[in-house]
Amino acid sequence: MNEVRWQKPSRSNPNGNCVELSNPRGRIRDSKDPNGPVLRVDVLKFVDSVKRGRFDAE
Repeated sequence: MNEVRWQKPSRSNPNGNCVELSNPRGRIRDSKDPNGPVLRVDVLKFVDSVKRGRFDAE
């Protein structure tokens, strides 16, 4: 059985409010709720969309 390991970003907020990526990649979760829902995504495409501003509030 492959165990999923979770990583916080190196620039995560000191109070722990961040998302974590799974290793192997493909899943994202809220670090405040490790037993909560997990979002399965193509992480590279998701990060690219964030960088391009796709989710910015208007």
